[in-house]
Amino acid sequence: MPQIPETVQELTVGQLSARSGAAVSALHFYETKGLITSRRTSGNQRRYSRDILRRVAFVRAAQRVGIPLATIREALADLPEERTPTAEDWARLSEHWRTELDDRIRRLQLLRDHLSGCIGCGCLSLETCVLSNPDDVSGERITGSRLLQSRREGK
Repeated sequence: MPQIPETVQELTVGQLSARSGAAVSALHFYETKGLITSRRTSGNQRRYSRDILRRVAFVRAAQRVGIPLATIREALADLPEERTPTAEDWARLSEHWRTELDDRIRRLQLLRDHLSGCIGCGCLSLETCVLSNPDDVSGERITGSRLLQSRREGK
């Protein structure tokens, strides 16, 4: 990983990419989504302050656990500008996501535990299938493959 002298306070997009491990195109995408910011030089080149490295690391970590970009953007909006976020900042932000992640883990475990039986089953029973109809939320309204057809029709 290329080292950037401490005296350099702004990074080019290439330097930010090399240090963060994010592709240049991903950094541009993050910027268009409001996740990171840059300033433009007189030659219209992007320059990123050093604190953006931590923000990129945060975005990438949050994406790896499935946090939507809109939620990440909201969280980053709560962080102070022009300073590297502290461990307390990150702890506060991640606490908000704990319930969502716990629920996602529960649903993934349910999927894992029932997937092998469902692949070969072919029952199309949306009334009783734990994957297509968890907790039987649709069983009261309608049953069977008609539910699939109504979803396709946008009902």
